[in-house]
Amino acid sequence: MAGFLDNFRWPECECIDWSERRNAVASVVAGILFFTGWWIMIDAAVVYPKPEQLNHAFHTCGVFSTLAFFARVWLFIGFMLMFGSLIASMWILFGAYVTQNTDVYPGLAVFFQNALIFFSTLIYKFGRTEELWT
Repeated sequence: MAGFLDNFRWPECECIDWSERRNAVASVVAGILFFTGWWIMIDAAVVYPKPEQLNHAFHTCGVFSTLAFFARVWLFIGFMLMFGSLIASMWILFGAYVTQNTDVYPGLAVFFQNALIFFSTLIYKFGRTEELWT
């Protein structure tokens, strides 16, 4: 399953040899997405410090997404945690913010944190090759 993107080809460029840098590029992109997800949630927690504005229990989704990122060894458990956290963040977004007459940004922060961690996990898992390590 780790060879999901093995046949992916970058556009040919004379100046850069992408085959040697594939793992580095995938790791950097995954790290940027992971960092951005947490940065958005930290920003929302600072802007909306009161539990009435951003319930502190909503941080649980991001914690489970982070656990799923590090549980990539146990692929099935990691994907269950990732999808569960992503679905829970959508539920929080719509149940606690969109349908209520409140500011939507905290709900968007919860959702985007989990979505970015989700995509960073996918890129980190499937964007790298294992050939360099064997």
